[in-house]
Amino acid sequence: MNESRALCQVDDIPDFGAISVRIESSTGGFEIILMREGDEVFGYHNECPHQGRNLDYVPGKFLTKDGRIICAAHGATFTIKTGERVSGPCNSGLLRVPVRVVDGQVFSA
Repeated sequence: MNESRALCQVDDIPDFGAISVRIESSTGGFEIILMREGDEVFGYHNECPHQGRNLDYVPGKFLTKDGRIICAAHGATFTIKTGERVSGPCNSGLLRVPVRVVDGQVFSA
C-alpha cells in the first residue's frame, strides 16, 4: 500500500460493526476488515491468525458483539480497537492495517 486511497465512507461501516474491502496490489491484493467504534475506524487483514482463514461467515459479513469481532470458523475473539486476541485457539491478535479518516472518508494510510 504505497499510496493513500479512499476505501469507503465512515457511514458505510455500521457502528460497532465491520465490512470488508479489497486492496489491490502488484501481488494480487488482499482483503481488509474495517471496523468502526463511534468516529474511530480500525483496519485489519481479513485473516484469523489460527489457520489463516477469513473471519467473515460469508463474504463481507462478520460476527461482532460487545466491541469484539469473532472468527466464524473457530470462534476466536478479538477486540475492535486493538485486534488483540481475547479468546480462542490462536496465540496472537489480528494484523493491523493502518487507516485514517478524513472528512468522513476512510483512507489507507
